[in-house]
Amino acid sequence: MVVDLIGGCRAFVSVSEAGSFTAGAAIARIPQPVASRRIAALERHFGERLFDRTTRRALLTPFGQDMLPSAKRLVALADAMEHDAQRAKLRPMRLAVPETCTTRELAELDAAARTLDVFLEFRRAGPRERPELVRTQEVRAALTAVPAEEGGWKVPLGVAGGTRPRASSFYLETLRVGRSGRPPRRVWIQPEDDVPHIRDRLFRVRDSVGLRPAQVAVADSLTAAAAAVFGSADLLVCSTAQAAELGLDWLPLGEIRLARGFEITAGLGEDAQRLRARLWSDIARCLGAEETT
Repeated sequence: MVVDLIGGCRAFVSVSEAGSFTAGAAIARIPQPVASRRIAALERHFGERLFDRTTRRALLTPFGQDMLPSAKRLVALADAMEHDAQRAKLRPMRLAVPETCTTRELAELDAAARTLDVFLEFRRAGPRERPELVRTQEVRAALTAVPAEEGGWKVPLGVAGGTRPRASSFYLETLRVGRSGRPPRRVWIQPEDDVPHIRDRLFRVRDSVGLRPAQVAVADSLTAAAAAVFGSADLLVCSTAQAAELGLDWLPLGEIRLARGFEITAGLGEDAQRLRARLWSDIARCLGAEETT
């Protein structure tokens, strides 16, 4: 027979402090018959009486007096463990996210998570840094960059600039340098897209349509890339949401279809599954993504 030592000791301590089974059961917040059964089970387990039942009051036997300090320590330890468990459940899960996520988008994701008793703490990082943060256990999980066809979330990309477009798509070949003497227009790749499945594909198109190497280049930061676009006829590779945030006009590329792909990488598989199952749509909104599955 398995004995509930914690429940029995809690009843034992409460009855000893109250001096009666009825009052002790009330302190332990259990019915009096339950308190009596738990204490009786403890007595059978130990093979000795804890209380002298020949009087109206619940008086401890010598054996009960010897066992009471240990029972109090066990109850106190159980209470501390319950408290620690509640604190652990409220400890935030550190999540590495793209630097492209805005404060509002992250706040909305955090708010949605809290309604599900999931508490998040965000760390913005670049695409190469995010999986490394998981590996070094600086974060518990990360939204990592993957090819769009492999990701749970997909963000279509195009180019955006300050001039209102007249066509439905933009072709990189139109940037070929002519004889006008004007400075060549450039296409800037922001750091989030400095990954092989986006950057290298753009470079191949650049080379195939005869653009100069410097006409499609990786910027040091999104801010630097946007500044270059604001001050010239240059273009920024970005999502529709980023274009709207920056006040730029967006077009898809004509020669190639580009998209960011994102997946969850986590130190524990259960963390990744928890985020996928409970916050799939909210993460999609934060990334500005189309859900692919």
